[in-house]
Amino acid sequence: MTGLVFDVLIDDALSNITSAAQLKGLVKKRVLSLVNDFEDAKWRYPKFKNFLWDNIAQTALSQRERASLVDQSHSSLVAAAKNLRLTDKDEVGQGSEIAEVFLYGIMRHQYKALPVVPKIFYKQNVQDNAKGADSVHIVVDGDDFTLWFGEAKFYNSIEDYRLDAIVASVMASLSTDKLKKENAIITSVSDLDGLQIDPTLRENIRAALSNRESIDNLKSKIHIPILILHECDDTAKSKDSSDEYKAQIKLTHQDRAEAYFAKQMAKASNVHKYDDISFHIILFPVPNKKGIIDAFVKTVAFYKEQG
Repeated sequence: MTGLVFDVLIDDALSNITSAAQLKGLVKKRVLSLVNDFEDAKWRYPKFKNFLWDNIAQTALSQRERASLVDQSHSSLVAAAKNLRLTDKDEVGQGSEIAEVFLYGIMRHQYKALPVVPKIFYKQNVQDNAKGADSVHIVVDGDDFTLWFGEAKFYNSIEDYRLDAIVASVMASLSTDKLKKENAIITSVSDLDGLQIDPTLRENIRAALSNRESIDNLKSKIHIPILILHECDDTAKSKDSSDEYKAQIKLTHQDRAEAYFAKQMAKASNVHKYDDISFHIILFPVPNKKGIIDAFVKTVAFYKEQG
C-alpha cells in the first residue's frame, strides 16, 4: 500500500492550533487539511482521478468480489463501475459517491484502516444497509481496535449553513439506535471474516459490537472522520502550489474547522459520553465541483461499457 499522495497542510489536534479559548479543551477533535498540486499551471485532476479509481473497488465491491478479482485491475474497475449508479439528482447530493470513495482512500492511506462494510456496494444491493455512515472501517492497533464511522460530503462551498447540515447529520448518526444498527450490519455481513487480522481479535470485535453490550462501553473506541470535499476560489485561481496558496488554504481550513466544531459543541448535550468520541474533520479543496463530477460520470460510463 502506497502512502497518501496529497500534501498535508494540517494534521493536528484542534486544541493545538486554535486561538479560540472555548475550543482549547477539545483534545479529541482533530483537523486534517490536504491539497492537490499543480502541473503546467493546472490543478492536477489526473492525480485526483487516479486516487479515486485506485481505491474504488474498496467501496463498490464486496470483500468476496475484491478477492476474486485480485491482480485483475481492469476487471475490478469494470465491476466497481457497475455498482456506481450516481443517482443523486439535487445539487447538494451530487458527487456523494466521489466523496465516499475519496474518504475510503484517505482511511486506507492516512489511517491504515481496514474496510468493513463497503457502503457503495451495499447501498446499491441491500437497501437496509445503505442507511447510516458513509463508510465503516476498523483500525487495528496491536490486540486492540477502534471503529470509524465516516461522513463524506462534496459541496460547492463551505459556508456556515453547509456546516450546520453536517453537524446535524453527524450528531444524528451517534444515537444509540443508529450505532447499534451499524454494529449489527458489521457483524452480519461476511466482510469482517475476510479481514487479515488475528482470529481472537476478530471474535473480540464481534463481542464488543454485540447488541447485548452497552454502547456506552464502545464510545471511547468510536472515531468519526468527516470529509468535506469543497469547491474553492483560491484553488480555481491558482496556477501552482506556492507558499502563499498553501498558507491561504491552511488559514481557510483552520477557520472552517473551528466553525464546525463550535457548532458541533453546541449540540454535544444530545449525545451521551460525547467527550469520549474522537472526531476528525478532513478538508480538501477542488477548483470546480461540476467539472469533476462530469468527468467522473464519463469515466464511469466508459467502464460500464467495457462490461
